[in-house]
Amino acid sequence: MLALANEHGQQGRLDEAEAILDRILSGAPETPSAVHQKGIVTFRRGRTADAAALMERSIALQPGSALFHRNLCEVYRVQGRFDDAFATGERATMLDPMDPHCYHNLGVVHYDRLALDEAIRCAERALHIDPSFAGGHFGIAEASLLRGDFARGWAEYEWRAQLAGVPPLLPPSDRPQWDGTPLGHGRILLLVADQGYGDVIQFARYIPWAAARCPDIAIACSRELQPLVAQLPGAGMIFDHWSRAPDFAAFCPLSGLPRLAATDLATIPAEIPYLNAGETKFAVWAERLWALLPRGYRRIGIAWAGRPTHRNDLRRSTRLAAFAPLAALPQVALVSLQKGPAQAEIGNY
Repeated sequence: MLALANEHGQQGRLDEAEAILDRILSGAPETPSAVHQKGIVTFRRGRTADAAALMERSIALQPGSALFHRNLCEVYRVQGRFDDAFATGERATMLDPMDPHCYHNLGVVHYDRLALDEAIRCAERALHIDPSFAGGHFGIAEASLLRGDFARGWAEYEWRAQLAGVPPLLPPSDRPQWDGTPLGHGRILLLVADQGYGDVIQFARYIPWAAARCPDIAIACSRELQPLVAQLPGAGMIFDHWSRAPDFAAFCPLSGLPRLAATDLATIPAEIPYLNAGETKFAVWAERLWALLPRGYRRIGIAWAGRPTHRNDLRRSTRLAAFAPLAALPQVALVSLQKGPAQAEIGNY
């Protein structure tokens, strides 16, 4: 029954998993693995406080389990309880020094605390145990990029496609990933906007660099961002459904271009601005804002929440109320740029 509950949980069938675990616990409430799995399901439902309590209880029942400690480490981290996460993560590595996941979870805690050297050391320890452990490579990528070691960071970032749960970049294809070698006319390079809106906007600055080497470019991109991406020199054909994809010679994710360009801090493409609203839209919005806002006020555009299902939403989003001190400043007008469910918060003011 525990194995079946775990299978349901791994496949995202949380209701089925929880029903089985509740059945186990109704007859054997002190079963450590069932208590811990209930904590995992609860965590996946977003109830981190309840999840932590369940996992703490499972450790009290079976204190020698490295698995229990390493999972609780991640729950504490998500809660922002970094000292508790660090202590629990270290305990996990002592209980099972040959489990790369223990070092990985501890390394993520170091990363969140901006202890980047320690984060990299933990990831390297995980890779010493299992050189193919994608999480370790990705941990090195994030820490290296954050501290400006772009050469190592972009190289290790290529492991992101091997992380658990990451969907394939494109449908099955026998075409190679582009290595930066110029392609002649008639040989299409397919660029894939592989990240969220913000990252696509950032990495789009590399499209002209790719176009200088491959004159025929097609870009797979969500419809919402196509007007922005289309501004870049060399953008070429843009589509939002694989049925419209052309026959391409090679492909590359947009986020893979900085590695191919050997980007460092001094060579980030910095033509400013590389995106613009266009004269017509600028004029329309200027007129609209003048009609909506008092004359003489300083206008500040704000957005306070990202996608609520993002795994790191706790650190990406806040509440509109957090901007109250800014709104109280004299001669200041806040302009909402917020989209999605969080827009509704405006109705409270």
